[in-house]
Amino acid sequence: MDIAILISSIIIIICILANKLSVRIGVPSLLLFLLLGMLFGSDGILKIPFEDYLFAEKVCTITLIFIMFYGGFGTNWKCAKPIATKAFLLSFIGTFITSAITGILCYYVLKIDLVQSLLIGAVIGSTDAASVFSILRSKKLNLKNGLSSLLELESGSNDPMSYMLTVIFLGLINKTLSSPLSIVYMIFSQIFFALIVSLVVSFLASFMLRKFKFPIDGLDTIFVLAVALLSYSLSSVIGGNGYLSTYIVGIVLGNSNINNKVSLVHFFDGITGLMQMILFFLLGLLSFPSRLPDVVGTAIYVAFVITFISRPIAVFSVLMPFKVPIKEQVLVMFSGLRGAASIVFAIFTIVNSSSLSYDIFHIVFFLAIISVLFQGTLLPIIAKKLDLVDESSNVLKTFNDYVDNSDTHLIQITISEYHYWVGKAIKDIHFPENSIVVGIERGNITIIPKGDTVIEAFDIIILNAKKTKYYDLNLKEVHIGFIHPWKDKELKDIKLETNNLIVMIKRDNTTIIPKGNTIIKYGDTVLLREI
Repeated sequence: MDIAILISSIIIIICILANKLSVRIGVPSLLLFLLLGMLFGSDGILKIPFEDYLFAEKVCTITLIFIMFYGGFGTNWKCAKPIATKAFLLSFIGTFITSAITGILCYYVLKIDLVQSLLIGAVIGSTDAASVFSILRSKKLNLKNGLSSLLELESGSNDPMSYMLTVIFLGLINKTLSSPLSIVYMIFSQIFFALIVSLVVSFLASFMLRKFKFPIDGLDTIFVLAVALLSYSLSSVIGGNGYLSTYIVGIVLGNSNINNKVSLVHFFDGITGLMQMILFFLLGLLSFPSRLPDVVGTAIYVAFVITFISRPIAVFSVLMPFKVPIKEQVLVMFSGLRGAASIVFAIFTIVNSSSLSYDIFHIVFFLAIISVLFQGTLLPIIAKKLDLVDESSNVLKTFNDYVDNSDTHLIQITISEYHYWVGKAIKDIHFPENSIVVGIERGNITIIPKGDTVIEAFDIIILNAKKTKYYDLNLKEVHIGFIHPWKDKELKDIKLETNNLIVMIKRDNTTIIPKGNTIIKYGDTVLLREI
């Protein structure tokens, strides 16, 4: 046991160092994790014997749950919303077209049984979120016209479609799906139960995170971790698509007004990074390089078909009606990286079927290496050649953990009817040091402020002030419920611990700068600085 722990810790440290190395040599880190697993595996240097597909499937499923959940949780919906329709059409219709064309061309050229050929197309139909996210983040590759968000949303949401197609063709091979009606019901149940579970779980989880006070710091993180696992398992148990539920719950929670969101995103960023290391290393460990020469021809053919025929036709079919420029379509076509999800689905196929006439695991494994190495390495170069790189913006803005590092930011203050600024000229108000009023919205007009401009009730004041990172101040949101001890009390009567300070009160859509006689009301959100 001690030796296993020692080896595991060394492997994780090596993976972290490999991640640093990947930035220098320009090769995606996930590929290095795969190669590292191969070096440790049965045909590698250390020759660790491992060929347990059932165990690998269980571990890979757990890692994929977290990758899928973070794919949703880390997605900034404000950035993704304008391109959501195109992204989801690519995820579902595009994945179906890609899988179907790949399967048909495998049938005609490779002379594999039709259903088994379609199974190959289903397994490799989705793009890999881990690879796409890794490349965009590590290369800081922000793309013009919302293409970064499009690729993130598509790659994060198309695994459920690929999984569903894989289950259908496995059912046909194993004779568990014997009629068109059974296929229709399976598709209906996968989608319907997944949506029901995701709606219920995300609503209850969001409510808990907003209203429930966890007795110990960090329990909210464990709670969200459990929610990710619950959303997958509950959906799968009742016949739904667990990956779809997990992804939807991640999007809802990641874009909800919950406490400690930045900390939660950073936690899941780290956990997902660990899951990617485990996943890709385990897949490399499971492989036998000595078997790869037997599948090289098939893998290269399938890689060529999906990269230069199936994926381009799918992207063109979906995006052309939106009049997306050709060069943007070309980039999206080339961004269809295959990776961990496809290999995991291949393992799932092996575990659930013993009648395949080919080594699907090593075919998909070798294809993923080709895809990550070829497309992953060239993607930043092609994006620049097509003049689609936006140097003026940061790609991290498309993720929920983005924190702007600029020195100033804008603060919006809505002036209530009884605010002590009402009736005063700007020159007579003592604003915070290093801040300035840059605009006043009054009804439907915007006023450029001057020193003698008088503030009126219901004005919206825009302040430009010095900024610091939200989480560096150790700020905590306190929600005031019916029985909260602060309810209906003035600030001067509230006993806080030494050096703690109430810095702001959010009431409906109004921001209140607190004073000693400010009364805390039910429904308020009090921003407390804790020491």
